[in-house]
Amino acid sequence: MAPTVGFNRRGFLERTTLAGLGLTLAGSMEGLLRPEIASAAPPFGYGPLIPDPNRILALPLGFSYAVLNRSGETKLDDGSPVPSDPDANGVFGRTLVTNHEIGSNEPFGVPTVAGLTYDPAARGGTTTTTVGADGRRLGQYVSLAGTVNNCAGGSTPWGTWLTCEETEDRAGSHGFSRDHGYVFEVDPAGQPTNLGKSPVPLKFLGRYAHEAVAVDPGSGAIYLTEDATGPNGLYYRWLPPAGFRPGPNALRVLAQAAGGDTAGELTAMTCYDGDRLVPDLAVASAPGVRYAVRWVPVPDRDARAASTRKQFTDDAITRSRKLEGQWWADGGAYFVASYARNSDGSAAEHDGQVWFYDPRTETVTLKNLFGVNPDPAADTHYDGPDNITVSPYGGLILAEDGEGISHLIGVAADGSVFPMARNELNESEFCGPAFSGDGQILFANIQSPGLTLAITGPWRPALGGFGSSGT
Repeated sequence: MAPTVGFNRRGFLERTTLAGLGLTLAGSMEGLLRPEIASAAPPFGYGPLIPDPNRILALPLGFSYAVLNRSGETKLDDGSPVPSDPDANGVFGRTLVTNHEIGSNEPFGVPTVAGLTYDPAARGGTTTTTVGADGRRLGQYVSLAGTVNNCAGGSTPWGTWLTCEETEDRAGSHGFSRDHGYVFEVDPAGQPTNLGKSPVPLKFLGRYAHEAVAVDPGSGAIYLTEDATGPNGLYYRWLPPAGFRPGPNALRVLAQAAGGDTAGELTAMTCYDGDRLVPDLAVASAPGVRYAVRWVPVPDRDARAASTRKQFTDDAITRSRKLEGQWWADGGAYFVASYARNSDGSAAEHDGQVWFYDPRTETVTLKNLFGVNPDPAADTHYDGPDNITVSPYGGLILAEDGEGISHLIGVAADGSVFPMARNELNESEFCGPAFSGDGQILFANIQSPGLTLAITGPWRPALGGFGSSGT
């Protein structure tokens, strides 16, 4: 979710109180979604958004929001200001692990902490916020420091957070003492549990501009998106080595073992329409398009001589512009491509795709397509989906990171698309939507000026077919 030509960053903010929190649940998104320009059309969703007199966040009738953290204003447990640019969130019980997408110029960096810092010259990382049963913020601490552009990531089946660096910076650039572009594992159990552990890079997952991950709870396979250009990025799969047993600390132990840098198999996705290679996911023009998937090994996953995406010719791989958020549900991985333009080298144009990869059939299916938005300033069309979560009430919640007005978008299992929230403060992007386990709270961030929020209200399977097949 780093800035890209033609797209602004977006966000939202505060209101009242919140209820108790629970463990994260994966919902369901079964069903084929509708094509073309996604527009707000009652009676879908929870009804019209009510303007906020404070000009912060418009929500449906009966919903409210509370601010947990404000970058630069709220204090960490050590007295330091909460870091800038909150991005993706992992929710674990009453604990929230938040990425901070900090490169170099953001005003409030993640403080370095002994035993939690990968590279002292880097200013990104994660913080962890704890919340009481009454909804009050109890505290917030650094859980990983010394990383770069911690953008998205993903929760593991064993209750940890994989945070991803969206960069390819090498040691020596920007004063860095270590290479960057890796995935790190953060334990939400407490700051001491991460000492000497969270700063360990999982190099076997590759070094590139990581965006998000999704973990197959059955096989332990890890799926990864790449947000990169020149050429556009790839979709990756990591298969664990024989005898590997996924679980707490297992990835770190593997990374630190002999040969850990290249443990398992890292491959990139190629898609086929019959026998014809599909070189660009952007060419899919209608929901229901399905491609067969094959996987090809990445020759040099640490990208010593060339970026991983540059190790393939265009006639041997499937690329996509702006591969972003990802979420595991329904036995597979939902992942997002935010937009594509001919001017950026894409084979076709759109303002958002949602794909579903099914490991059982080795296929990817286009579930939702956002046509090119004709009027980003209007409050009736959406563009640039980024972070994604699957709702416990069925369907999806997408964080919009496009042009003009910014929304959290609800997508029902029958394809109905509706606004869940509207930013009335600015055009900064929404980030990190994720539900509490009891389904009562939707957490999200506004990246600038930097707020972490909790949205509560009369959640239910929404009108117009917001799917109710969640678990």
